[in-house]
Amino acid sequence: MDAQLGDDAAYHLAQLIRIDTTNPPGDETPAAEYLAELFTQAGLEPELIGAEPRRKNVIVRLAGDGSKAPLLLAAHLDVVPHEPARWTHGAFSGEIHDGYLWGRGAIDMKQMAIMCALTLIRLKQEGARLTRDLIFAGVADEEAGCALGSRGLVEHHPERVRAESALGAAGGFTVRLGGARLDPIGTAERGVVWMKMRMRGSPGHGSLPRPDNVVGRLGAAVSKLVSTRLPHHRTAIVERYLKQVAATQKPPARWLLKNLYVRRIADLVLAKLPDAGMRGAMQSMLSNTAVPTVLRAGAKTNVIPGEADAELDGRTLPNQTSAALIAEIKKVVEDEIEIEILRDLPPVENDPDSPLCALLADAIRRHDPGGVPVPYLMPGFTDAKSWSRLGTRSYGFMPVRFPDDGVKFGDLFHGHDERIPVDGLKWGVNVLYDVVKTFATT
Repeated sequence: MDAQLGDDAAYHLAQLIRIDTTNPPGDETPAAEYLAELFTQAGLEPELIGAEPRRKNVIVRLAGDGSKAPLLLAAHLDVVPHEPARWTHGAFSGEIHDGYLWGRGAIDMKQMAIMCALTLIRLKQEGARLTRDLIFAGVADEEAGCALGSRGLVEHHPERVRAESALGAAGGFTVRLGGARLDPIGTAERGVVWMKMRMRGSPGHGSLPRPDNVVGRLGAAVSKLVSTRLPHHRTAIVERYLKQVAATQKPPARWLLKNLYVRRIADLVLAKLPDAGMRGAMQSMLSNTAVPTVLRAGAKTNVIPGEADAELDGRTLPNQTSAALIAEIKKVVEDEIEIEILRDLPPVENDPDSPLCALLADAIRRHDPGGVPVPYLMPGFTDAKSWSRLGTRSYGFMPVRFPDDGVKFGDLFHGHDERIPVDGLKWGVNVLYDVVKTFATT
């Protein structure tokens, strides 16, 4: 392990966290400029690209001999909003407490931006003889749909980011289950179907109750969606994941995990899981989901509205479509509804047996003896949705090793008190450097 590389990662991540890039409004340019200055000092030639002055992306290329296709290292620079009153330490303090570096973006995903940047800089300083170009993309706007970030780059500057393979969010972190230490590698991610569900009815005076009140009907529909798990669907990536995780467990957990596709077994297991995060992750691998997130109805207290809307965050498994998800929703709601698709991004699935994926698994085994790499279906969407439009095979791998102290990666992702273990960050930057150097020099 290179101690200096780890120390540099901790220092620069603290600086990057202190740059507030909350999206909305984003304002990622200062963060992009910080990284660009690091590259410039190392003798590289970064570019700031973007349609809006305060929403720039930073792109840099370390050229190889061209005998192999490029590798893209990608991270988004924007972060989600936070509630200051719910944080123990400031969300943009970049302070170290209790062995953790605190701040919004520590996990999602400024740490990956720093690890990638330092990896390129170290290889440049070493004069590594690369067989492939290495491209770094620090992008804006991932948290709001990627239009000003990866999607904009793919549509308007494809040659800047075109690559055979990519590393990005969100695998490589430690998960503990039944005494086993798992290291998921993101080989697929679910599709995105954002929808508006609308109910129509008869308007009226608020003093006169109506059985077809659309506010009540919408509330009942939302309640059904929240309490109902949609049908199970078998997918190759999840079946492989369950089998490999099951192999690390003792009976009866081993048998239950291998057979989790059986609905009655899944109902039993999910009902008994005390960890809500683990329960949600398991559910997201077995079914399409439709989560109500926004409600709109009425404009005046004494008027029953004639229509009411709910926005749904829908996610689809590999081999599933938006049409199939809408059919499942309508079957649950059992009421007259209209559904308008606001955004439809298909699932992404990549080869879990590719040479790059095998290299990632090997790196986990070497750097974390006892850790078990497993292929992973990521429940959320990432910039891989954009890169895949160029034919790029993207893998979620931003390695961070978590100590066994009860702090869980899943609770920190978009959560209060987001933070990263300093030792785990230092471990991760060394693992990423090892992976990239091996993949780009042999």
